[in-house]
Amino acid sequence: MTNLVFTSLLPVVLLVAIGSVAGRAGWIRAEAIKDLSNLVFMVLTPALLFRTMSTVHVEQLNFKPVALYFVAALLLFAAVLSWQGRNQRAAVLALGATFSNTVMIGIPLIGLAYGQPGLVTLFTLISVHALVLLTLATVVLEMMAARQDRLQGVGGQRHMALTVLAAVKSGIIHPVPLPILLGLLFAQTGWVLPDVVAKPMLLLGNAVAPVALLLVGVTLSQVNVGPHLKSALGISLLKNLALPLLVAALGLALGMPTMPLSVMVVTAALPMGANVFLFAQRYEVAQELITASMAVSTVLGLLTITLVMGLVALALV
Repeated sequence: MTNLVFTSLLPVVLLVAIGSVAGRAGWIRAEAIKDLSNLVFMVLTPALLFRTMSTVHVEQLNFKPVALYFVAALLLFAAVLSWQGRNQRAAVLALGATFSNTVMIGIPLIGLAYGQPGLVTLFTLISVHALVLLTLATVVLEMMAARQDRLQGVGGQRHMALTVLAAVKSGIIHPVPLPILLGLLFAQTGWVLPDVVAKPMLLLGNAVAPVALLLVGVTLSQVNVGPHLKSALGISLLKNLALPLLVAALGLALGMPTMPLSVMVVTAALPMGANVFLFAQRYEVAQELITASMAVSTVLGLLTITLVMGLVALALV
């Protein structure tokens, strides 16, 4: 199992390192990062998600590990929110401590470590991951904003219901959950993708891992952590270690089967996802700290994921 941890993580480390070198050398400019990100999220990832889920029947899915994952995430979210003062900044930091990079890092890592069964479990989580956590963050942020307006005597009511509805809509009509749902619907028809469609989708899907991990490295080469290192390290430790430990503890207490629990624990140990930065930008709070935390969480992940996967191998197998 130690060999599995090593062989699963070594390609990830090498691809991230190559991307970082390419970014620092100027081979991939900062202006191209957005285009590469759009390529991964809008083209390559949907092809992989749809093709994988197009052969999975609903009765094969197990939502118990997903429910356990969210119980752990919500507990940590509430703890960070209370600890940081129950304001908008606290809400963004709580999201940072619980929102994993399930696509760009999670898909290639889980695929390498646990194969197709692991990916099905991961995709089940991904289908509702953003919907649940981003909707929760939106509700909390809007509540904090409304409270701040009342304290300052600012007029005008925020239409929270419309804001939450928009968050739910964007959580479904999105290049990650949507192809998963469409793939599942297609699978229930009993049809099979024709080769003329299946082969291009296979090629596109196979490109997700290398391109996404190279992009992580390029992005890291552009980030200046600066004076936020200490705070960023604290948030990163919550994300990379506290969340997977909480998932593991709940899973073991409830007698969760080994494979799905292993996938959930490793997924919880993944670095912070990019949506946290988007929320920090949207609400204009903790932007520099979240940017630094994403960089620290990703770099630290090279060590913490190794540690978590090793512990998973010892405890669950």
